[in-house]
Amino acid sequence: MALIKYSEFAKRRKSIWRNVIVFLAILGPGIITGSVDNDAGGITTYSVAGALYGYNLLWTMIPAFLVLVVVQEMNARMGIVSGKGLADLIRENAGVKITFFIFVGLLIADIGNTTTEFAGIAGSMQVFDVSKYISVPISAVLVWWLVVKGTYKISERIFLVFSAFLLVYVVSAIIGKPHWTEISHAMIKPDIQYNKDYLVIVIGIIGTTIAPWMQFYMQSAVIEKGLKITEYKFTLWDVIIGSLITVIVAFFIIVACASTLHENKIVINEAKDAAMALKPIAGNLASVTFAFGLFIASIFSATILPVATAFYVCEAFGFEAGVDKKWKEAPQFYWLFTAIIIIGAAIILIPNAPLILITLWSQVANGVLLPVVLICMILIVNNKEVMGDYVNNRLQNIFGWTTILVLIGLTLMLFVSSFL
Repeated sequence: MALIKYSEFAKRRKSIWRNVIVFLAILGPGIITGSVDNDAGGITTYSVAGALYGYNLLWTMIPAFLVLVVVQEMNARMGIVSGKGLADLIRENAGVKITFFIFVGLLIADIGNTTTEFAGIAGSMQVFDVSKYISVPISAVLVWWLVVKGTYKISERIFLVFSAFLLVYVVSAIIGKPHWTEISHAMIKPDIQYNKDYLVIVIGIIGTTIAPWMQFYMQSAVIEKGLKITEYKFTLWDVIIGSLITVIVAFFIIVACASTLHENKIVINEAKDAAMALKPIAGNLASVTFAFGLFIASIFSATILPVATAFYVCEAFGFEAGVDKKWKEAPQFYWLFTAIIIIGAAIILIPNAPLILITLWSQVANGVLLPVVLICMILIVNNKEVMGDYVNNRLQNIFGWTTILVLIGLTLMLFVSSFL
C-alpha cells in the first residue's frame, strides 16, 4: 500500500515538473507583449496620473488588467489554431483593398510611435547628462543589430530580461515611502470624479493598455515560437502573467509619483520630468531608477514596435518575414524594419522637432485604427472555417465584445478630447 502511494506521489511530482519545464519553454510572447505596453507613452501617462491625482486612479489597474487578458488571449488562440498571423487573416477575410488602407495607416502611425520611443530614450539619458546626439544613434544601432544579427530565441531572452528590468519601478516607488493605507482605500473605495481632466486621464490609462500593433506582434510571436493547441493552457498562463506584470509596473509608477510629486504639488508633462523631479524629493536613487526604467522601456519598445510593424506589413502583402529569417530570405522585412528605425531616430535628432504633434497624431491614428483591428479580430475568432472548434464560446464573446465596445468608446472620447 505504501509503495503504491509513493509511486502515485512520484508520478504526480514528475508530472508537475514536466509541466513547469513546458511552461518555461513556452513563456515569452504574453510577457513580452504585455511589457512593451509600458512604453514611453504609457510611463508618461502613469506618471502624470500619479502626479495630478495621487493614488486616486489606482483603481483603473483592474479594468486595464482585464482588457489585456481578454484581447491577448484571443490573439494567442488565433495564432495557435490557424498558424497564421493577424495580418494574413485580415487579408484573407477582408480583401486586399481594405487591407492596403488599414496597413498604410498602421505603418504611418507606427513610425510616429517609434519616434516617441526614441524620444523616451533621449529624455531618460538626459537625466544622466548624456546628449540625445549620442544616446539615440547608439541605441538605434544596438536595436538594429539585435534584430538583424540575432535569432528569435536570443531576441526573446533579451526581451524577457528587459521585461524583468521594468520592475525597478517597484524600487523607485518604495523609496518614495508610499502610504499603504491610503493606497488600499483608493483601490477599494476610489473617489471617482466626473470632470473633463479626470476623464481624459482615465481614458489615457485604459487606452494606453492596448495598441493596434500589439495584436499583430502577439500573434506573430506565438507563430514564430511554433506553439501548438496542446500547449494552450500554458500560453494562457503566459498571457495572464504578462498582463499582471504590466499592471504591477504601471501600479508602482503611479505610486512613485503620487507619494512624491503629488504630495509636493509638482506638475509634470512627461516621464523625464518625473525622473528629474524625484531627485530633490526622494533622493538620487529614486531618480536614477525611474530614469533607468524609462530607458529600458523605451529601447525595448523601440525594438519590438518596428519588428511588429515590418512583420505584419510584409505578412499582409505576402512577403517573407521573421527574425529567424536571413536578410536574403526576407529582404522586404529587414529593409522596412531598418527604414522605420532610421526615420524614427532621425526625427528625434532634428533640432526643435515637433515631438508633441508627432505623439498626438500617432495616437490619433492608433485611435482611428484600433476599432477596425479589434472588430476584424473578433469576427475572425468566431469564424468556424478559421478556428474550427476553437471559436469563442458565449462567455468569451460577451467579454470580447464588451471589451471592444468599451475600448472603442474610450478611443472615441480620447480622440475628441485631444482636440478639445
